Amino acid sequence: MASLPPIVAIEIGTTKVRVLVAEVREDEHLMITGVRDQPSRGVRKGEIVHFDNALSCVRTAFDEAEMQSQVTINAVYVLLSGADIQAGTNKGSVPLVGPEQEILPDDIQHVLDTSKAISLATDREILHSIQQYFYVDDQQPVIDPKGMEGSKLSVDMLIVHGVRNRLRNTIKVVRSAHVEVQDVAFSGLCSALAVLTPEQKESGAIVIDLGGGTTDYFVYAEKAVAMAGTIAVGGDHITNDLGLGLGIPTVQAERVKVEHGSAMVDLSVRGQNISLPAEGGFTGRNVKLVDIQTIIHARVYETLSLVRNQLKEKDFLHLIGAGVILTGSGCKLKRIEELVQKVFQLPCHKGVPRNLSGLAVVTEGAEYAACIGMLRYALKVGSKESSSIPIFSMLKGIFRK
Repeated sequence: MASLPPIVAIEIGTTKVRVLVAEVREDEHLMITGVRDQPSRGVRKGEIVHFDNALSCVRTAFDEAEMQSQVTINAVYVLLSGADIQAGTNKGSVPLVGPEQEILPDDIQHVLDTSKAISLATDREILHSIQQYFYVDDQQPVIDPKGMEGSKLSVDMLIVHGVRNRLRNTIKVVRSAHVEVQDVAFSGLCSALAVLTPEQKESGAIVIDLGGGTTDYFVYAEKAVAMAGTIAVGGDHITNDLGLGLGIPTVQAERVKVEHGSAMVDLSVRGQNISLPAEGGFTGRNVKLVDIQTIIHARVYETLSLVRNQLKEKDFLHLIGAGVILTGSGCKLKRIEELVQKVFQLPCHKGVPRNLSGLAVVTEGAEYAACIGMLRYALKVGSKESSSIPIFSMLKGIFRK
């Protein structure tokens, strides 16, 4: 029997609305009891573009998840993506005025509060404040300065933020389904929570979540969270490129991507053609397999290069010892790991969520990583010890009633 109430996570994506229900054991082990995917409507690039359509999909996903897990869903944790999510480091500093200038817990809390006081555009909202490193008198970074002496204490804080109204529209859809929102979190952070080991975090790692409408990334470097963000390009862009490039309807282009797509171009198939029947008012035709691969390769290469350029600009690439870990539905694309290795010049593999039971057979794939990570995030939020975890800040409840 579960020792705690079930935890429910929802991801309102461009292509799917996904709901996961989990029971929590006494040792905080997660047993998945409900997994429901509902085709998404009214969402584009992770943002709500048609409220009623999105609401209908959310309600259906909740209803089906309740039937499968045999629980009533009253409250959920919501994954957030899109909304031009960005991150930047803000440094806070405070003077040390004690008689021996010893750093006390109050000094640490003071500098943490100061580092979160960042000036953003009026239309943006802070999602997470993630502590990086402390500095005493601007010397070498330290992890815990308590008990040290100095005249000034500083800290670097990674601030993750997004467009306020776009974020709140996602929350409003969930609440309109008569379900309370307990907390929200950036999906890139959640993917990292699901698949990374402590050793990978310490060595430096890049988690890239390849979604339907967006690509999220979350980066560890020098034993701390170093970067996070979202690029508004995903799997649906590949589908659109195929539709336009081959002159076929979108539904057919999606099937072509799934059945014949590859992230790399194989020149040995230059003579092979794929016969496509007439569909949706489009005439039937033969298309070259190498053309399909070329179109897909160009879009995926561009997307990965955008992420790589962000890391190169911050000079983090040489600090990534554990390589690139892929999550999201885009992991299904053939030879995707090979292309990632080519772009980043780093080892790459697909991330697998860890330490699960129940419907783990369904959720062991990398595409479920973000939702599973949201469940783990919920455990940290609800834990009394959560404030002692330095690399993950807890959301302040800005969307709560």
